[in-house]
Amino acid sequence: MPPSSTEPSTQPFGTLGADPASERDDALVGAAVRAVEATGAHAGSVFLVSPDRRSLVLSAVCGTPPSLLGGWQRIPVSSDIPVAVAYRTGRTVHLAGADETMRRFPQLAMALPYAFGSASVQVKAGDVAFGAMAVVWAAGPGEGEGLSKAQRRRLRATADRLGASLAELDARGALAWSDARTVPVSVPARSAPAVRVGLFDWDLDTGALVADDALCAIFGIAPGEFDGRAATLAARIDDADLPGFRSATRTAAAEGHDLALALHIRGGGHRAVELWGRVPQAPDDGRTRPHLVGAVLDSGTGMAAVEAIERLADGFFALAPDGRVTYANHGLERLLRVRRDDLLGRRPWDVLPWLADPAYEDRYRAAMISQQPVSFLARRPPDPWLVFSLHPGAQGMTGWVARVRGPVPADAGPGAPVADDVAAGPSPPPGAPRLGTLYRVLQLGSALTEAVTAHEVCEVVAEQLLPAVGGQRLALYVVTEGRLHLLSQRGYHQDVLDVLDRFEGAPLRAGLPVSDALLSGAPLFIESRQAFARAYPGFPLSDSGSWAYLPLIASNRPVGACVLAFDEAHRFRGDERDLLTALGGLIAHALERARLYDAEFAVAHGLQDALLPHRLPALPDVRVAGRYLPGTRGMDIGGDWYDVIPTRDGVALVVGDVEGHNVAAAAVMGQLRSAVRAFATAGHRPGDVIASTNRLLLDLDPGLLASCCYVRLTPESGIARVVLAGHCPPLLRRADGDTTVLDLPRGPLLGVADTAAYPESDVHFPPGAILALYTDGLVERRGADIATGIDRLRAALAHVHAASLEELADRLLLEARHSPKRMDDIALLLSQSAPAHPRQAAARQGRA
Repeated sequence: MPPSSTEPSTQPFGTLGADPASERDDALVGAAVRAVEATGAHAGSVFLVSPDRRSLVLSAVCGTPPSLLGGWQRIPVSSDIPVAVAYRTGRTVHLAGADETMRRFPQLAMALPYAFGSASVQVKAGDVAFGAMAVVWAAGPGEGEGLSKAQRRRLRATADRLGASLAELDARGALAWSDARTVPVSVPARSAPAVRVGLFDWDLDTGALVADDALCAIFGIAPGEFDGRAATLAARIDDADLPGFRSATRTAAAEGHDLALALHIRGGGHRAVELWGRVPQAPDDGRTRPHLVGAVLDSGTGMAAVEAIERLADGFFALAPDGRVTYANHGLERLLRVRRDDLLGRRPWDVLPWLADPAYEDRYRAAMISQQPVSFLARRPPDPWLVFSLHPGAQGMTGWVARVRGPVPADAGPGAPVADDVAAGPSPPPGAPRLGTLYRVLQLGSALTEAVTAHEVCEVVAEQLLPAVGGQRLALYVVTEGRLHLLSQRGYHQDVLDVLDRFEGAPLRAGLPVSDALLSGAPLFIESRQAFARAYPGFPLSDSGSWAYLPLIASNRPVGACVLAFDEAHRFRGDERDLLTALGGLIAHALERARLYDAEFAVAHGLQDALLPHRLPALPDVRVAGRYLPGTRGMDIGGDWYDVIPTRDGVALVVGDVEGHNVAAAAVMGQLRSAVRAFATAGHRPGDVIASTNRLLLDLDPGLLASCCYVRLTPESGIARVVLAGHCPPLLRRADGDTTVLDLPRGPLLGVADTAAYPESDVHFPPGAILALYTDGLVERRGADIATGIDRLRAALAHVHAASLEELADRLLLEARHSPKRMDDIALLLSQSAPAHPRQAAARQGRA
């Protein structure tokens, strides 16, 4: 994948040339605009996958500015939100409105409690997925069915077209990939122009006039009907303005200066327009006729409207889609007690301290995302209450402010909804946090609840936290006996790991950034290399540009530390610091729980491992290999076991499974293993060994059942005598590779009845053959028949090639070892008949 290219082009703007980044931006912007137009949505976004393919990076938006998306500019690919699901699965995720969003994506709905619908599709070309595209539309009461099938089809076609464009750029090596430094390209949704400008070139001697279509339209003449005469346009000028217009034109032509004046146009009602023109300077020979070139500006009723609003006592303002003030009347200045120049170009909550509560910004977000009017109360110190009303549109929103005339509830808080006797307008619940913050906490918290081991906690933190904050590297330390130990890292190159080694085994003492954060209990944010050098002079620097050291404190004691590093200097905003502090608390408790689990897991499985044979006996005529795998999820230990027991006339092979996954099951397993070994060593027949073991289990009365497969193998005769007590059938692979399931008579499970009989079956075990005994954990799959699993194991045994029996055992367990959610434990015992050494064979013949 090519490296990311986010640096601005150095090509002169005047050439309007296209470098790779601008080619990509043009394709992204065009796709976002087409997606909005094809679906009738009010906002569209395009996300491209990051070079490491762990994040989706917001790269282009239409209608909704990036600032409105807050924490959604980088989304983990593994997260459970629509755009990530669409990217991973390739399916269209269509949510008709808030109800369906709550039902299918409840965490998203909690973080965005607004009335909107959305659709997300994958952006792909061939086998390469470049990212995803999403559109958002207003969805009020009733919601309807969302996008029609035709609209969804057009959205997918737009995504496919974008995918093809990106693939073409990628093939030329000209695709600039998105990363944490990518600045999204933003364009407003298209709308009809509010102002019209017409251009003209007027020959003052002949009266001929060349006009474009816009100028003809301003004067109420169809372009095809204009006769090219200035007199035709002059006839549309109001009679009162005509003499002044002619005089100003003659003066401009005679003196060669510019012309600027206001006119009123007749036709379809009087409209005020402004005219600008200038007489080009004549050549020295003076042979050109004088002419006037210029433009006519038609602002419609806009100027009249502005003048009217300026005369009102109430406050009126306009906000751009990103929340910046683009217009404010004099009434707003008086009500808010702020100069208009201080407001213009800035967000109200950034200028006025009493509007800085996140609840007010959330009202604006609610209006923009749902495209529904929103009204709320705000108190301007020391005591006047004001009512704000926001009316959104594709180009931003119009706001209205007035003094509250009715009673205000005593418990009214920031952004409280407006009562009917104060003003009208719906409002979402008050006090919602900033967009994205709540979701990040919920998403990480949900993922951490599923992480059981410390390794799983590290994986979740790396997958969720790095994309959330745009970091490039992460290291997790744990505190053991007052010293720091590196538990996991992500993104560090080998040459940088030496810096991390400086912390390895270090005691918690002042002077190390990790220790300082842990000793103080407060996060440490270092925003530049210069700041790091000042705080820790002489300490070796990595190639990072800024750092966040998060202490992981649980149960009032240090558990560890999380270190985030950024390639470039990074300014940690207040809300980002709050978010990282909150996430640090979640990580700390999850890590403490996981380390406790790991410790108990090690003790439990150490106990179980002690009950299994540490070393199998070396036999002259039989090779054996045994394996045991504990379940990968859950603390419980199992009752599976295997054993190899030398006897007077051969060897006994045993595999058993006690039901349950707890200490009781492991204890019963140990007792049964000892019983089978005692009965087999005493020389009992195979059926009697199992029958005696069954009676012992009933006498112990543990309330547990068990299954068992017992094989007495006599190498000299090549006969294997098999007894099954409710157990899976053994598998036999002959020397030629032919492998069969030994469907033999079975007795009941151990622990069912003291009079149970266990039939014996003789199986020919030729030289070079392999006998496989196993427990059901190896062949059972949720939702599948166990016979299918047994046949799958038979096929694997038949076709897997291995140089030794030990390697064969490992290969048969390869898939099970890598299964992350295997609930049951597994026992496997392989045996292979090996012909005796020639001298041993001769000795036997002599004895015979």
